[in-house]
Amino acid sequence: MLVNDNSKLENNAEIFDYEEASNPTMKPMPVFVHPPELHQNGLTRVIPFEINEALGIDGKCTSPNLMASFIRICVGEYIDTKATATSQAFYVIRGKGKTISEHGEIEWNTGDLFVLPLTNGFINHLCLEAKEYGGAALYWVHDEPLMNYLGVSPCVAKFKPTLYTRERMLAAVEEITETNRNEDCNRLGILLGNKDCQQTKTLTHVMWSLLNSIPPNTIQKPHRHNSVALDLAVSTESNVYTLMGRDIDSEGNIIEPIRCDWISGGVFTTPPGWWHSHHNESDKIAWVLPIQDAGLFTHQRTLDIRFAEDEIKLYNNKRIRGASLKQE
Repeated sequence: MLVNDNSKLENNAEIFDYEEASNPTMKPMPVFVHPPELHQNGLTRVIPFEINEALGIDGKCTSPNLMASFIRICVGEYIDTKATATSQAFYVIRGKGKTISEHGEIEWNTGDLFVLPLTNGFINHLCLEAKEYGGAALYWVHDEPLMNYLGVSPCVAKFKPTLYTRERMLAAVEEITETNRNEDCNRLGILLGNKDCQQTKTLTHVMWSLLNSIPPNTIQKPHRHNSVALDLAVSTESNVYTLMGRDIDSEGNIIEPIRCDWISGGVFTTPPGWWHSHHNESDKIAWVLPIQDAGLFTHQRTLDIRFAEDEIKLYNNKRIRGASLKQE
């Protein structure tokens, strides 16, 4: 006969004052930079960006929901990777090769990006050729930290393996650039969508990515969003950088900004909710590829992308926006 002991059931119960605990103090998402030198030399290996201790999180992570790493593969060598994840994204920083998994074989080259769904076994990556640094480099992002937080293992593949070739992405950017040549656009980039994510229009149901181009001697004005951005500087000259900070003034300028200089093949992080602007003071176009957990935020209706100019206009009209999306 089963006998309940309510005193034991109450051992873990805690009760808080709403005003003190409704917005608990948590370790903030830091700004960090991972330079390209990490993947430009050395043995074939995975180079993880682990900051879980700084966040007070059990289990390896780069943001609360995502884990990012460089993968270096010397020419003629291979490496196996594995993650308990619903979504894995691989961007080819450098090199030519192929990736083999239970989903089949994907041939890749510099500038390609591909995503894989739930993968139960190992994923094998082989470098066939690299013109520089003696090996290929991949930028790998997955959502295993989200699975760890939920205490689950994925059981359903939510999308099909998908490849975005460099040629197709650049052609799309060029088309958008031509269409908007005479417009004052905040972004000249393409969102990478997936046919299995029709409503969110995102890379996977959890992850979001943008191939963003910044023309020479231009500024992409401040904006913010609730997702963490893990930004890969794809191609850049000197004097290209991002300014970021928690607040903006009445003119839309970021107050006491932190400056992150772009270095080709390097990664930097934009914390959630921080205002940030991109600056290209060089004479060549610059490219950046952020990968975020914004597929999840879009599904939850909480991504809340805001542009500084729009917020200032609302404020000047004595309105403070609450809802993140217009209701249909």
